[in-house]
Amino acid sequence: MSTFQLLLLIVAGAVFYLFFKQLFSGNHPKRGVDFEAKVADEQIGGINRPDKTFSTPTVQPTRMEQLLAMADEAVAKGDMDEAQKALQSALIIDENNIDALQRSGYVSVQIEAYEQAKEHYEKIISLDENDDMAHVSLANVLHKLDDEAGAEKHHERAIMLDEEYAPHHFNYANTLYDLGRTKEALIGYKRAYELDDSLEEAEKMIKKLSE
Repeated sequence: MSTFQLLLLIVAGAVFYLFFKQLFSGNHPKRGVDFEAKVADEQIGGINRPDKTFSTPTVQPTRMEQLLAMADEAVAKGDMDEAQKALQSALIIDENNIDALQRSGYVSVQIEAYEQAKEHYEKIISLDENDDMAHVSLANVLHKLDDEAGAEKHHERAIMLDEEYAPHHFNYANTLYDLGRTKEALIGYKRAYELDDSLEEAEKMIKKLSE
């Protein structure tokens, strides 16, 4: 064996020795654990690599939210037809959406589609029997449809659900006044004004019926 071959044998032996020493030492990188976050919310990137930092995406409104916003904008402009179209689309997405039903009831009243408004408010009550605003709204619609017994029933239900809400008493008083039941109406106006003395119309009706 020449001197050169002997040198190669020694070098190869040293390389193999170092390789197997590193292999069995446990210090080599392990698959799946090369990166370990130091804190729970550690970002990828940051100061060292700002181009690799991921920001939180802006939450986009849902289609339902967009349609409700469109309806509100249309109502503000007085465009009830456009509002109704947006709300019809909203109810196709979710026929049980309370917000869409409430707005649909209001718009229906504005265009004097009282039967349609009645359906919307009855739907809300079927979903939530304790919705006092749906009861009073339905009462007002039933009064327009000359269903006085139904109107009285829902006015009383609204008051029972929230006795401290002045407009409930005021609305019922208006219905009673229209029916010629002025003594009962006066009691309602007084109760409404007692709860909220900013109700100027209630004050006017009290003076009128007390003369």
